[in-house]
Amino acid sequence: MEEFDSQACSMQHEGNSNRKSHHSENTKKSLVTRLNRIEGQVRGIKGLIEKDVYCDDVITQISATQAALNSVAKLLLEGHMKSCVVERIQEGDHEVVDELLVTIQRLMKK
Repeated sequence: MEEFDSQACSMQHEGNSNRKSHHSENTKKSLVTRLNRIEGQVRGIKGLIEKDVYCDDVITQISATQAALNSVAKLLLEGHMKSCVVERIQEGDHEVVDELLVTIQRLMKK
């Protein structure tokens, strides 16, 4: 599992614009690598459609891309919970629990 840095979590919590991510440089590089791979998968899907590849094969590739995005989201959520959420609760900011529930609900819709 990637290492998360909670240092940035001590930023102001009012409004999303004042918040910073909690990722170490290694984590950030790993996430960017995964997203670059996903970007390539999406370009590949576009190419399959342009080449009139059999629909089921395209859908299989779309499913794999969705799984890869879900994997990135899970890593981000885990890091967020282990660092920012824990820190904010320790600071007495229990509104973060409601924020977390909304985030989880958003992820589960997919």
